[in-house]
Amino acid sequence: MPGRIDIHDLRVTRGEFTLEVDELSINEGEIFAILGTTGSGKTVLMESVAGAFPVNSGSILLDGKDIDSLPIQQRHLGILYQDYALFPHMTVHDNIAYGLKRKRPRPHDIDEQVNEMLQLFGIEHLADRFPGVISGGESQRTALARALVMRPEILILDEPFSALDPTTKKQMYGLLRCVHERFGCTIVFVTHDFNEAQTLADRVGVILDGKLRCVVEAARLFDDEHAPEVKRFLGLE
Repeated sequence: MPGRIDIHDLRVTRGEFTLEVDELSINEGEIFAILGTTGSGKTVLMESVAGAFPVNSGSILLDGKDIDSLPIQQRHLGILYQDYALFPHMTVHDNIAYGLKRKRPRPHDIDEQVNEMLQLFGIEHLADRFPGVISGGESQRTALARALVMRPEILILDEPFSALDPTTKKQMYGLLRCVHERFGCTIVFVTHDFNEAQTLADRVGVILDGKLRCVVEAARLFDDEHAPEVKRFLGLE
């Protein structure tokens, strides 16, 4: 199964901030959480993998291939940003169809694939509405549908649940599990929520002050075997 990420000696500088990841491997089909405080470098890591900007040194491999010079559209990634980044002038249907239209398949094939996503995410009734008149949960479902209709090998989510109310958040947790089971893609999500990381992920990477401090199985996140800075972050001392 494709979708493996390997990072070696990565250094990424953005202004006065530097992200450092010596070694990180994310397995095919895994759900991996990137956990840390605000400004710790979680999103910088995500965007480095996505190709939003070049790395200063080190390497990022997708399925064993160095992607430093590979265009974003050739990385087979789906990305969901925190604000969902839906096009306000497009309907829900057209937002989901956007990536497909760029590949120029037959209109019938586009409609068929979009309708499949509308049904999967339970938003058929929203097809002709615009993003400005749908809820946060509906916006997130639309954004997920837009990413997954391209059948990505890796799905990257930037704090996908932070703006949702508790009830909608719980529903989206279940939906993410369904997405993982249905599509089998590797899922990497950024969060600052300990419970979220433990509930959803197979493993968790903790980033503090621009450095990857540890990678641990989600079930062992609160084991008392971490470095002092990780213990303080987790409230263990």
